Amino acid sequence: MKRITFILLSLVFTFCQAQANRPEEVKPVKNLIVMIPDGCSLPVLSVSRWLQWYTHPDKPNLHIDPYLCGTVSTFCSNAPIGDSAPTTSCYMTGHPSRSGYVSTYPLPDPENDIYPTDPKRAYQPLVTLLEAMKMTQNKSTGLVFTCEFPQATPADCSSHSYRRGNYHWIAPQMVHNDLDVVIGGGVSLLSEDMEKYLIDNGYGVYRDNLQGMRADKNNKMWALYGDSEMAYDLDRNPDEQPSIEEMTRKALEKLSRNENGFFLMVEGSKVDWAAHVNDPVGICTEFLAFDRACGAALEFARKDGETLVVILPDHGNSGLSLGKYTCGGYDRLTKDQLFHQFAQYKLTADGFAKKINSEAFSEVQNIFRTYAGFELSEAELHALTQIKDYKNSPVPAENRSPEGIEPSLYSGSLTAFVAKLLTSRTCFGFTTGGHTGEEVFLASYHPEGTLPLGRHTNIEINQYMCQAVGLPVSLDELSHQVFAHHTDVFRDYTCEIIPSTEGKDFPTLVVKNKKNKNKQLTITPFTNIVKVGRKGQEEIHLNSVIVYVDANNTFYLPENLTQYLN
Repeated sequence: MKRITFILLSLVFTFCQAQANRPEEVKPVKNLIVMIPDGCSLPVLSVSRWLQWYTHPDKPNLHIDPYLCGTVSTFCSNAPIGDSAPTTSCYMTGHPSRSGYVSTYPLPDPENDIYPTDPKRAYQPLVTLLEAMKMTQNKSTGLVFTCEFPQATPADCSSHSYRRGNYHWIAPQMVHNDLDVVIGGGVSLLSEDMEKYLIDNGYGVYRDNLQGMRADKNNKMWALYGDSEMAYDLDRNPDEQPSIEEMTRKALEKLSRNENGFFLMVEGSKVDWAAHVNDPVGICTEFLAFDRACGAALEFARKDGETLVVILPDHGNSGLSLGKYTCGGYDRLTKDQLFHQFAQYKLTADGFAKKINSEAFSEVQNIFRTYAGFELSEAELHALTQIKDYKNSPVPAENRSPEGIEPSLYSGSLTAFVAKLLTSRTCFGFTTGGHTGEEVFLASYHPEGTLPLGRHTNIEINQYMCQAVGLPVSLDELSHQVFAHHTDVFRDYTCEIIPSTEGKDFPTLVVKNKKNKNKQLTITPFTNIVKVGRKGQEEIHLNSVIVYVDANNTFYLPENLTQYLN
């Protein structure tokens, strides 16, 4: 019975892959721009559009509106609801994977896998669309985002790990993957060694240096802002951090200089972050900032005539609704009644939390009057004093307690508490503070109109993009070429894995020619550098990174490395 089920599922998987536009139906393009508003459920478009229209009567439409063309079902390899790591990696690799896996083949879960998985490939790094276009077509590559750079979505394009939180594995891969343009958050995560590698290889590197980024004339650049993530767009100081629209335009300016074309991924990262905390103003203002970036990308594509733009979230989040049962008669309220209060919010919940923590308790009411258009009730003010991370509470930390506070008011963090206050003055509802599994929207621009119409899976979207850019080799074929098991590649040689040492939590692989001891390779994972010779006197720079997986004690590397041992 299990074998019959496996065969049926295999046929379904094959059918799903075949349903993406056939190669002869998709006209080839030179450039690909993929734009991902992270954690953006479909209602976000509706609420954001209304907010924009209410505050700017001359702007009733989003930039993406004319290009909406379908929906996408996103999922993990063994679950219908996914996080950013496996869902975006499916867009990039064509394979659904497990929660937390960054462009890495999933460990099988036979009882729950949605499509069949190959146990022999478990933990294998999977070549991404970005990597493939760089390796096989000599295209430039770029990433724009507002989270820290090793976060799941940008990491999915340019690194590999079965643990999305392993930034010490992911960050060096992103640096050594020789991306041409990277603009986003994460100043503190770029080590001195990483920065040296970039500078030595001709990059302009800017840390919290907006003017430097704007003046940079190089083709290759890393520009990072904020110790970790960038500020929400509504809270952003425009003299210190660029908008995601400006970042997108800067990346396009540089990448488009390559006559072979380019790949660019733009992520509206913090739509998801605001959704997790149920902050409606954060969600909508982040999405509108992202939509303006989409406008810049679409403007470029229309003028260029050789660029495909694909816009789609990686998953839903929070179950946002315009209307909730506790808001009596909400279905008959006017746009003023629904949006007047909402339109007065001048900070996100996170921005409010920072503002409240930076000023005396006596200023709380004035802060809310100025930046939200309302004052707190006595009950709300009392609840605020009990929040653990409120620095200026008149109540000592050891005496704070949620006892006696209305459950709908109390929250464990100041940001979440403020989000509840902001939401309470609206008729918006939330079902969860986590990811959701509904289909997400799909928008696309193709210069010759061969669009992915209707409903697709995340697998099919990958197939469509691969066909559109005309990869000469399949992603799976490339994965087997550049991410082969070290014991297979070096089966005729002597391999020694030298354990990690203090200050370095991953091992080194040393490979020797059994007949000639001078022929030796020293391989450090998560880079693209291989040292040749007993003293490592020669360095080889690969066009792919080497990945080590501790779960199976395996180095994944190019199968042609043996040429340096003969």
